[in-house]
Amino acid sequence: MMATVVYKGDLRCECTHLQSGSVIETDAPTDNKGKGQRFSPTDTVCVALATCIITTIGIKAMDMKLDLAGTSIDVKKHMLPDPRRIGGIDVILHFPVALQLDEKDKMLLQKVGDTCPVARSLHPDIKMHIEYIW
Repeated sequence: MMATVVYKGDLRCECTHLQSGSVIETDAPTDNKGKGQRFSPTDTVCVALATCIITTIGIKAMDMKLDLAGTSIDVKKHMLPDPRRIGGIDVILHFPVALQLDEKDKMLLQKVGDTCPVARSLHPDIKMHIEYIW
């Protein structure tokens, strides 16, 4: 096992990562009978995509002796009704201005990000828009 999840009631869950003991909580969103006080389960899917993209790029960047510290990422989720599901995820990566890369290296890192494990695991009906701002 890698995690345990406990339903706390009132549409809130507590998730514990067994190796580190770190905890995250989820809430149902306000548009689906929840309090919206935490990430929703579908929010965590979108954030998982963003963090997987930058983590896999970061692994490659380490091999290339590049420092990506300070990179920020904007994430937007698009929901669809009937049945309620994620219809699209927008991920916009903003790399530090000081990071000077040639086009070849940018394309290499973008390919790594576009093919991260989460991106490859999401249903093909989910439209992913990934933008890299160098």
